[in-house]
Amino acid sequence: MLLRIAADAVLLTHLLFIAFVLFGGLLVMRWHWLIWLHLPAAVWGVVAEIWHLQCPLTPLENSLRVAAGQAGYSGSFVEHYLIPLIYPAGLTPQIQLWLGGFVLALNLLIYTLLLLRLKRRR
Repeated sequence: MLLRIAADAVLLTHLLFIAFVLFGGLLVMRWHWLIWLHLPAAVWGVVAEIWHLQCPLTPLENSLRVAAGQAGYSGSFVEHYLIPLIYPAGLTPQIQLWLGGFVLALNLLIYTLLLLRLKRRR
């Protein structure tokens, strides 16, 4: 039971990290010090998508599930609703390239707006 909870916690962490990669720049607009956390996360998100790298959270989660005696992702609310968001069916290398480009474009837009905002204040 504890291993299954740990696997679900890793899955939630994975989802929160993805959300932070996508939208963390908006947080940086409010709390500028977050740039030191968001920029490396955003770079990792883009690089992982473009070069099809596996997030280290995926094998950790899978090993916890195997240790918990689970064969797959069925049963809990977390598994039913969040896994399709993080591991969508039909995810191809071409789609991953588009996703990486989207993450890059979104963050460039947010940081451009942030820089313009800071420039206007000065």
